[in-house]
Formats: sequence, C-alpha cells, structure tokens
Amino acid sequence: MPILARMLPAPLTMEVRRGAVAQLGALLADSRVATSGRIAVAVGTSQGDKIAEIISPSLGEAKVFRLPDGSVDAAVSLGADLRKGAYEAVVGVGGGRTIDVTKYAASLAGIPMVAVATNLSHDGICSPVASLIHEGGKGSFGVPMPLAIMVDLDFVHDAPPSLVRAGIGDVVSNLSAIDDWHLSAAERGEPIDGLAISMARTAAEAVLGRSDSIESDAFLTVLAEALILSGMSMVIAGSSRPSSGGDHEILHAVDQLFPGKSNHGELAGIGAAFCFFLREDSHRLGEVTSCLSMHGLPVAPGDVGLSIDQFTEAVMLAPSTRPGRYTILEHLRLSETEVRAKVEEYVDAVGR
Repeated sequence: MPILARMLPAPLTMEVRRGAVAQLGALLADSRVATSGRIAVAVGTSQGDKIAEIISPSLGEAKVFRLPDGSVDAAVSLGADLRKGAYEAVVGVGGGRTIDVTKYAASLAGIPMVAVATNLSHDGICSPVASLIHEGGKGSFGVPMPLAIMVDLDFVHDAPPSLVRAGIGDVVSNLSAIDDWHLSAAERGEPIDGLAISMARTAAEAVLGRSDSIESDAFLTVLAEALILSGMSMVIAGSSRPSSGGDHEILHAVDQLFPGKSNHGELAGIGAAFCFFLREDSHRLGEVTSCLSMHGLPVAPGDVGLSIDQFTEAVMLAPSTRPGRYTILEHLRLSETEVRAKVEEYVDAVGR
C-alpha cells in the first residue's frame, strides 16, 4: 500500500535560550538562510541601538533599519528598501510589532524572514499573520511564516513584564477558539483540522497548568515554545481558526472602539474567559481565570479600564470584525440588552 503523508511547513530552525541574538550570524550560516548575499536587520525604536551593537560582530556589514512604528506604511517602506537593496534575507529583532512589520515587508520584497523575539507578547512569533496599524485602525494581513525563529531570554527578562505576561493570555485563548471551531463544525459543517487543533490545544495546556511564572527561564521557555506552536497551528490550518475565535473578535472590537486600552494578549485572555462564561463552561472558566489571575493578568473589563457599557458595545461589534467566522457570539445572537446582562453577570462571577 502507498504511504500517504501530509507535508507540514515548519521553520528551518528554532532556538530559545539566553544570548541567542549574539549568535545570529552563526544561525544564518548554519541553516543556510543566507550564505553570500546581503542581510538586512529590522529593529524597533526602544532597544534598536543595543541590539544593533550586539549583532554587528556576528553579521558584519548587515544593514540595520529602525522601524518607527507598527504601521502598514512602515512595512511598505521597509519592503521597498529591501527590494532596492537586493537583500538575501531580513531579520526582525524585537517584540511583536517589529516582527509583524518585518514579516509583511519580507513578503512584499519576496525574501525570507528570520524572527528574533525579545518579548513574548503574542503568537505572532511564528504565525502566518501580521497585525498592522492602518488608517482604519488595526488589520490582519496574511504573510509567509518566518524561515527561522530565535527567542533571546536575556532580552525577554528585560522586557516590560506586562508584555511578557500578555503572551500567556494569547496562548490560553486557544482553548476558546478551539471550542468555537468545533461549534462551527457541528452547526455549519465547517471542516476542522484535527492536527492544527491538537497543536493549539497542546500549546495552551502547556502554560495553563504551570505553577511558576515569568521570572523563571523554564517558564519562559515553555511560553515561547507554546506561542511558536500556536503560530504553527495556524500555518497548518491555513487560517487563524485554531487560535482565534470569539475571544479575538472581542479584542479586535475593543481595539477599534477604544484603542490603547490594553494589549493583544491581555484582551485575548479576557475575551476567552467571557466566552467560556457565555458557554456556561464553569470548569474551563475557572481554569482560565485562575491562570490569568495567578500571572497578574486582567480578568474583567474594569481591569483594563473598560466600563460595562463599553465592553457591551465591543461584544456587540465583535462578530463584524471577522465576517463569516462562526463562534459562540454568532451562535447565541444576543441582543444588546442580553449582552449587557451577561457582562454584568460575568463581572459578578469573577469577583471584580
């Protein structure tokens, strides 16, 4: 009988450790990402000079580009520079914003991209999606997965703790997204990808049950691996389905209505907890809220400065942020009055 198998895309290399940035040149050469051509490096504004100083000895004459922000315009500008410079590859070194801009720019230039993460705010480290700011707010753009991934734990320890903790909320929200995908399969016959679901669930469960936190290298390693695995689940699924459900619809609505209230991962965690409340899944609700609370993440709308009315408005807008995606929000089709009542009950239930 023939042996049938699915070929799975994956990064050429993945490394999570301290001091990773300093060894960037060796990584590029050893994995044959770049052998003879010019290399471009994109860094953010906050740690750009420090990163450029560290990587210079290992990358020689690499050109360093400093990204002003996380906008589409910044990505398009970088993409044009990459094309003009005939670069063989581009390395994005920084947080989620820097990596997302670099991913999109690399796709425009048609060259491979290497992601070097210095914080763990969300699963964009490895995802085929770039979240960028544009005139209409913030949008998601399809991009190729990074060709290689490094996470430097020295930089992660130096990053603002709130950004590192945010990754916990993002990866745990996979559990809500998976339930939404199963719901859509049952109600609408949407095909599901069991392997993508398994990877997304494994990523969330790896973080959910740990008793240590971001002060520990062991925890940061697991969190980094979980975020990478979550990104890979989206690559395999061909969409963000295994990691984005009603939880992410809510966060995107909050971003549109009340920009700057909180970051991606924190809002994903709140959205996931609220969706489990809507499902009346007390077991998962307890697990998720306990995890968020243990790591100092927000649980209720008020924790990020959102009133009950504001959160109600976001929940009502949420389905329109992902047209065609079926989640618990579309399934229940609650009126504004019903949503406000559920938000009030949720706030009472989680003790905020």
